[in-house]
Amino acid sequence: MELTMPKMGESVAEATIIKWLKGEGERIELEESVLEIATDKVDSEVPSPVEGILVKKLFNENDLVQVGQAIALIETAGAGTVAAAEAPKSVSEVVPAQAVQAAEAVYSNGVAAAAVDIPRESNGRFYSPLVRNIAKEEGIGVAELDAITGSGAEGRVTKNDLMQYLNQRGSAQPSQAAASIPSAVSKAASSIASAPRTTPQSAPVSIGEGDEIIEMDRMRKLIAEHMVMSKSVSPHVTSFVEVDVTNLVRWRDRIKDSFLKREGEKITFTPVFIEAVVRAIKDFPMINIQVDGNNIVKKRDINVGMAAALPSGNLIVPVIKNADRLSLLGLTKAVNDLANRARQNKLKPEEIQGGTYTLTNVGTFGNVLGTPIINQPQVAIMATGAILKKPAVIETPEGDVIAIRHKMFLSHSYDHRVVDGALGGSFVRRVADYLEGFDPKREL
Repeated sequence: MELTMPKMGESVAEATIIKWLKGEGERIELEESVLEIATDKVDSEVPSPVEGILVKKLFNENDLVQVGQAIALIETAGAGTVAAAEAPKSVSEVVPAQAVQAAEAVYSNGVAAAAVDIPRESNGRFYSPLVRNIAKEEGIGVAELDAITGSGAEGRVTKNDLMQYLNQRGSAQPSQAAASIPSAVSKAASSIASAPRTTPQSAPVSIGEGDEIIEMDRMRKLIAEHMVMSKSVSPHVTSFVEVDVTNLVRWRDRIKDSFLKREGEKITFTPVFIEAVVRAIKDFPMINIQVDGNNIVKKRDINVGMAAALPSGNLIVPVIKNADRLSLLGLTKAVNDLANRARQNKLKPEEIQGGTYTLTNVGTFGNVLGTPIINQPQVAIMATGAILKKPAVIETPEGDVIAIRHKMFLSHSYDHRVVDGALGGSFVRRVADYLEGFDPKREL
């Protein structure tokens, strides 16, 4: 049977083989991992759906493979000898019939890019569908693409190579498509298209004697690109609310030992924070949206992402799907499971996709406040700060008194294109109301 590259979400069309865990001729058990793969979202392992013997690898390490493409042949019990298939020279020779979706446009000129057909192979070098799509969007011809130095296997041009080249390319030529636009619009469009791109460049770094140079790993590079893209796409606004969570702290102190003894795992504040966010989203559904051009997509499902720190120091955001359908116990189980597997690098690709709102707990690091960056294509994200004891004025029937209370800050960053201050501020206030009104006698 053929072992194929698994589907890893609607936006993922290809993956890179990082490492083969099994060699040709080795026996494979059911659900045993055969190889490690990487996408622009996550690293993952591909398990075998059958027992058998790996008789042929169809791709090598560092090869780029399309989703659904066969990557290995496995001989199952009683199947006889499987003929070894000749490995394709390049993934670009086995592109699925349906065209891969166009790559994300890094720049927007306001004019349609000139249609440039890039062959799969030129001058003995293959180009992936992603690279060809970006080149087409940017109006890069074959000769220009051939001149770019590639850092991939066998000198292949990668997405990063192309992005770096575009940053240094300078001004773009006016699009030929502008010729069909009415004259007044055409002149304005041509002016925009011919203007130099003003992509911010990092300030030059002075390296002194004794300084250590550490190259970013693949995930850190992707995080950096994603964060810069988010800030350039969404005008960020952040609202803050201080919350009295004394009742919540007392409740957790009361049930944490019995919960650990009964369930064999700890209970943190995170599931309660997520529950409050979900309830507030139901009250303000226009927070649970995404932007598609000039259209607003109101999401039906409430899928809450929770930022989790990896041992490497990088950040990943596993997603609790349909969080509104889970009880507090169900949310607790989901939070603990995803957090544990994130630390062990055992998350599945689909478990970090499809989020509609994100929560990040900066209080874990002792931070009181944070101004989180929106996880695109979402339009809002909330940071929960550290819970601290503070003196506070309490209103009582006998008058105001000063008491020690447990307090924390909520920071709500939102996309001001589609979320105004009234909505963004009301939403975070509603989350605070749910946390302050938590029943300390609640059972779990």
